[in-house]
Amino acid sequence: MQNKPIYVTMPALPPLDEFVHYLEGIWSRRVLTNQGPLHQEFEQLLAAYLEVPHLSLFSSGTAALVTALQALDLTGEVITTPFSFVATSNAIMWNGLTPVFVDIDPDTLNLDATQIEQAITPKTTAILAVHCYGYPCDTSEIGAIATRHGLKVIYDAAHAFGVRDGNGSILKHGDLSVVSFHATKVFNTFEGGAVICGSAELKSRLDQLKNFGLASETEMASPGLNGKMSEINAAMGLVQLRHINDAITARKVVDARYRAALANVRGIRCLEGSAKAPNFSYFPVLITDDFPISRDELHALLKEENIYARRYFYPLLCDLGAYSHLPSATGDFGVARPSSERIMCLPIYPDLAWHDVDRIVATIAKAAAV
Repeated sequence: MQNKPIYVTMPALPPLDEFVHYLEGIWSRRVLTNQGPLHQEFEQLLAAYLEVPHLSLFSSGTAALVTALQALDLTGEVITTPFSFVATSNAIMWNGLTPVFVDIDPDTLNLDATQIEQAITPKTTAILAVHCYGYPCDTSEIGAIATRHGLKVIYDAAHAFGVRDGNGSILKHGDLSVVSFHATKVFNTFEGGAVICGSAELKSRLDQLKNFGLASETEMASPGLNGKMSEINAAMGLVQLRHINDAITARKVVDARYRAALANVRGIRCLEGSAKAPNFSYFPVLITDDFPISRDELHALLKEENIYARRYFYPLLCDLGAYSHLPSATGDFGVARPSSERIMCLPIYPDLAWHDVDRIVATIAKAAAV
């Protein structure tokens, strides 16, 4: 008998009766979107949970990121990482800006702050960094660089829901931070996202831009998009918010079991970032030269066993056709390239059974013993 499939992530679903209760209210009110009562309630409660001053809800993390860049009136070049999902660089291009790729740090796999300044040109207006796997960037150094050169800072915090550092929420760093509530994320609203900002004025601009840029029924202030979150997505968010702490705790248990079981498996390097990122959103490992087969061979072997790990992130953004023509795409990327060729995210989600974790580890250990 073939083993059941184990996917890299599965959405955490709250009790159905709690969600249905909200749906009944939506049906009775017949308010489905346009910042209805559930949208407003969710926005307020979420800002309180995340300990941020202001946030604007969106229909997706990508719509949020595109609008965040537009709201800052950027021009020219934006320094960013090649080690991310395509939404990061796509949002830059959608705003008519040019991504400038810089290598990453070998420990966190985040943008290497020590290499940012050498990439700055007279056309540079912003830095778009990613809290990869929820591991915090070097926000102090990135902020100092931005101050010295008069640059804006945006954090793609799609993975970093609820992550805190010594100063509180990491979402408060930079000019704007963007989170994703896609179904695969730690916290999900089916689809959704938000932009975190520090002022009511900037929130008002974000709210306007996500509603087509309309200033009134007859006036458009700027060309926005339809990025509003629906009442059904907000309802999902309200229910999820009640259970998110339990979900993160369950992820922590899975993370610890993986680390203990993989500690003595040669050729497997577990990233240590989760010690600084307590949402346990992913479980990335690097397949080193000590492992007897390549990352891609191990990935295929796991798939044969119905275990669907993910090469996340591969390929590098700079190697994709839409970006390979850029001058910065020809860089050395001495950390990003080998990391992209070795990285693999193992399945992790709140209700991943221990025996499934053990099966995953056993499959990897067997391959390592060849």
